[in-house]
Amino acid sequence: MRDNPGARITTAPLLIVSLMATSLFINYIDRGNLATGATQIRADLHLTATAYGALAAGFYFAYAFCQLPAGALSDRLGGKLVLGLGALLWSISTLMTGFVGGFYGLFVLRLMLGMGESVAFTTTSKIIASNVPKEQMGLANGLIGFGYLVGPAAGTLIGGMLMAHWGWRPTFMLFGALSLLWLLPWSRVQIREAKPAETLARQAVTMRQILSRRALWGASLGHFAGNWNWYFILGYLPMYLEMQRGFSKEQMAEVVSSAYLVNALAALAAGWAFDKLIQRGWSPSLTLKAPLALAHLAGLGCMLAMPFMPLGACIALLFVYEIFLGFSSPAYFMIPQIMGGPSAAARWVGVQNMMGNMPGIIGVFFAGVLIDAGGGSYGTAFLLAGLVNVLGLVGWLAILPKVEPVDWEAA
Repeated sequence: MRDNPGARITTAPLLIVSLMATSLFINYIDRGNLATGATQIRADLHLTATAYGALAAGFYFAYAFCQLPAGALSDRLGGKLVLGLGALLWSISTLMTGFVGGFYGLFVLRLMLGMGESVAFTTTSKIIASNVPKEQMGLANGLIGFGYLVGPAAGTLIGGMLMAHWGWRPTFMLFGALSLLWLLPWSRVQIREAKPAETLARQAVTMRQILSRRALWGASLGHFAGNWNWYFILGYLPMYLEMQRGFSKEQMAEVVSSAYLVNALAALAAGWAFDKLIQRGWSPSLTLKAPLALAHLAGLGCMLAMPFMPLGACIALLFVYEIFLGFSSPAYFMIPQIMGGPSAAARWVGVQNMMGNMPGIIGVFFAGVLIDAGGGSYGTAFLLAGLVNVLGLVGWLAILPKVEPVDWEAA
């Protein structure tokens, strides 16, 4: 049934956001399965760390460069339809991964996974900007953050346990089949979305206007730096704990999933707190920029120290990093939703998320090269991840101007 923008919304915003958060939960479980099963997959398919890095980079290559068309399609076809099609594609690619016989087949499926998952943040940002009251936008993004941050926690714990007993192939098949079930409730929601004719009647925002905003490029640089750290941890932490710190698959799953759970809870708390602070008169700029800056400072210190500390201190630093990252997570997408508004949020997020996911292409692959070049040592890769946080501080604090809605008619 086609949505009617002028009709009363029959699906409550909380339910819409909860379903979108669930989709991000599934999204991050499916993308994180490669890291969870890295040691088994590398042994079974005879992959070097560089080849593993290429698989991770293949996903992010497709994911990053599909962001712009995903944003455009969200504006043209509607976020509901595009998110549903993306979920269908990423679920099938996860299911089929259980049948691959070598590197090239797995590489193609990682590209498919990246294409499908590329629609997630452009569609959710458009739908939030169009359906959620501004005074509840922080909580909405906190729920979305909880979804995509608790996904790696559940995926690492459950996936790690399943892989320890059944192997990686049945686990991928199971997760892919279960992912398809989300499409059933999503097909029934009704969402208010501006269609092309309605957007044109309100003087549509052009892509040139969006690209001319200094705020877009400051947010993109900050997003780039934050994701360099996050994707490095997401892609290499399980393997690092098993191969460098001597953890069993079960021990790794327990520690990593606990850290990711703390991250997700911090994001949920931050989203609620952002709404309260802004309602009490705090400026959106201070409310959103401060946790982003603190997260980069924490990332700088933790990444530099983590590989050289005793095991207990290493784990403690991991949790410190995850807490600060969680507190900053809702701000990444609140900023373009506030500044871009319903008519520009999807394409703004498309550009920002494309730039923000370049570390998945160059950073994750380069980390594998550094690990191989260092004879299996992770020290240089951690060092580089730490130093990249300086770019994040420049982007959020020096380049990004005041966080407020853009007057697109005057732009």
